[in-house]
Parts: sequence; C-alpha cells; structure tokens
Amino acid sequence: MLDLKKQELPHLIRVRQHFPTDCISDIPAAVRQELDKLTLNDKLRDKQIAITAGSRGIANIATIIRSIADYVKTKGGHPFIVPAMGSHGGATAQGQIDVLKGYGITEETMDCPIRSSMETVYLGETENGAPVYFDKNAYESDGIIVCNRVKPHTDFSAPNESGIVKMIAIGLGKKDGCSAMHAHGLAQSIAQSCKVSLEKAPILCGLAIVENSNDQTYLLQGVPVETYIETDAKLQLLARSLVPHLPGSQYDLVVVKEIGKIYSGTGMDTKVIGRIRVRGVEEPTSPDIHMLVALRMNEHSYGNALGIGLADITTKGLVSQIDRESMYSNLIPTTYLERGKIPVYFDTEEEAISQAYALANPGPDGRIAIIENTLHVQELLVSAQVVKENPELEVLEQDVPVAYTPDGILDV
Repeated sequence: MLDLKKQELPHLIRVRQHFPTDCISDIPAAVRQELDKLTLNDKLRDKQIAITAGSRGIANIATIIRSIADYVKTKGGHPFIVPAMGSHGGATAQGQIDVLKGYGITEETMDCPIRSSMETVYLGETENGAPVYFDKNAYESDGIIVCNRVKPHTDFSAPNESGIVKMIAIGLGKKDGCSAMHAHGLAQSIAQSCKVSLEKAPILCGLAIVENSNDQTYLLQGVPVETYIETDAKLQLLARSLVPHLPGSQYDLVVVKEIGKIYSGTGMDTKVIGRIRVRGVEEPTSPDIHMLVALRMNEHSYGNALGIGLADITTKGLVSQIDRESMYSNLIPTTYLERGKIPVYFDTEEEAISQAYALANPGPDGRIAIIENTLHVQELLVSAQVVKENPELEVLEQDVPVAYTPDGILDV
C-alpha cells in the first residue's frame, strides 16, 4: 500500500444542462412510415432480407430492429438479422450474438433468425487501394436494410463519420473490413468502401437514426441507395449539433464514473473529453482537461476497456475487469494502441480521485466535474467556479459532499 496523503475535494454543486429534448414517441409507426416512403414492396416479397444490428448502445434499438423485421414480414418477406459490428464481440460469431443479446436483440425477441459469422466476401478495392470486404450472410441475401445511428466519430473528422456509411464499410466488413479501413485511413476510406459495396452488394436502403443529447430517438429517416452517402453526410451535421458536451472549455479535474462501448466506441467520447490520442490527428482544443480519472467499466463492454488509455488515472477495479482478448481484438485492428494502455491506477476510487486532485492542484477556483459517463452529461456535479462561468446551468443541489463507501467507492 502506498503511503499517500489524502486530498479531499471541495463540496460540489449538482447541476443540469438543457439540450434539445424533442423525440419520437411511436417508434414502430415512424419505422413503417419511413420504409413506406422507399416503396420497397416488390423488393421484399418472398425475399430473404438481411437487417443489420450493431454493437452500440442506441436508444430503442431493439424496438427499431424488431419494427423493421415486422415490416418486412407484412410485405411478404423473410427477415433475418446480421450482426454488423466489425471486430467487436471478440471478433467471433458467438461473441457478436452475445453483444446483441445485451441490447435485447435475440431470435426470440425479434421473432426472426440471427445469422452470425465472421466470414466475408471480397468485393474489390477502393480508389485509394483499400480492399473491400462484406459479410457473407448479408451478401448472399436477396436484399439488405442497413440500420445505424448517425453521430460524430471519436477518431476523425470527415463528411461521413459514424453512421450508415460506416456501418457498411466497417460493420458489415467484419474484422477484415475493420482492419482494412483503419490501415488505409478511416476518413479517406469509409465512403469509398461504401460506394463499392453499394454497387456490388444487394443493399436496398438505409434506416438512419439520430439521437438528441438526452439519448432519445430524435429522428428516423429512410435512405435510398441513390442518395445514401450524401444523406449520411447531411445527417452527420444534424447529429453534430445535438451531441452532449461538458459546460465550459477548461477543467482541472474530470472524473468519469463509468466507461464502456455502450457509451462510445472509444469507451469515452473523445469529443466530450477533448482527447483523441491518434498519431497524426490533431487534438481538440476544447475541452482542455488537466487530470482525467476513469473509475469503472460498464458490464456490457464484456471486458473491452478500449479507451482506458485516454485517462490519466484509473482504478484497480477497472483494470481487473479487462478481458485482454476482447479488448485487443478491437484495439489492434485500429492501430491506435495508445487508447489501450493502462494508466496509473490505485486500489480504490477514493485514492484515485484524491491523487488526481492533488496532481491537478486546482486551488480555490478550480474547475471540477464528476459525470456518470460521456453519453449522459445532462446532470453532473461541478465546482462553484464552473457554475460561475456557465450561468445557463440549472442548479439542482448545493453543497454536495464528495462521499465514499467504507470500501472507497465513490458514493455521489
């Protein structure tokens, strides 16, 4: 046990940020309406139709996927679900089924088969020489409906980032496609790869999801193949305007209670914490966080602690949750090894926070925040200086002590 002097944090203030809250209340009706616009009837009747399902914690995703499957059935088609998540789920067929199960997507709940395999077919090359791979089960279907959330990516900035374009290039590319895209540069390759797949695979349409900053379904939009890449780019701009963020631009200390794939592909959203850690990619100028602490990992990450390397300090508990095979199968194909490096870690959450606070040495006007995760930052604990500099914050509770359990677990 290290003999470290405890540094107690000042009492904090519980606040709420206000972001746009409009959302869709009737998900099945919205799905039907959007698919109806695409006039797919003859393309569905008596056909084997693949529906993509990914590895992200998307609001209402089980309802959305089930609604697509039900729609296909009403048109006389035979739907099945294909896990489209690159190398996630340990890059195994069963692992990807398990990931979907964590989101409530099973053969029983969807009332249709799930066909999971890591086998791909080679479709050709992009303009910049990247090989294009495609899920074999989906490729051999009569038609594919690609469903995914559109949002800013955590690794790069481009017209097409995370969305229905990337779902084709990397999600349906499986581990082979994931490795190829990362090796040739995501920003340059995913749209080119998607273009090849749109030409050579039986893709019928996309169903794009945009969420508001409260993690609710803000928009569902059916996307025809003819305008697929352009529509994804337009929705990217909309999604960017809705993403959650920390109040203010500078922090001495930020504590993230939980990281995980359910919150972001990098465990912590790089746009929220202002850290990318990809060689050759410029770091964001805001927010600027001096000391960043990660305490725990969400159970639905299944040991994949990708993103732990974005933190300065972590805990023994989080490190002990790591499944190296699961994490490395996701980390290594990206080539961004910095994100998987283990930071300095302490036995308890109390020690980790105390030492980070001591190292930050913020003084009486320090800027401090404690957040649940980087997806949910509507309500958070902040220091008085943050409230002073951001008067738009709604104060919910004053004078909140930073308390711990007898085992040193943060209890606020």
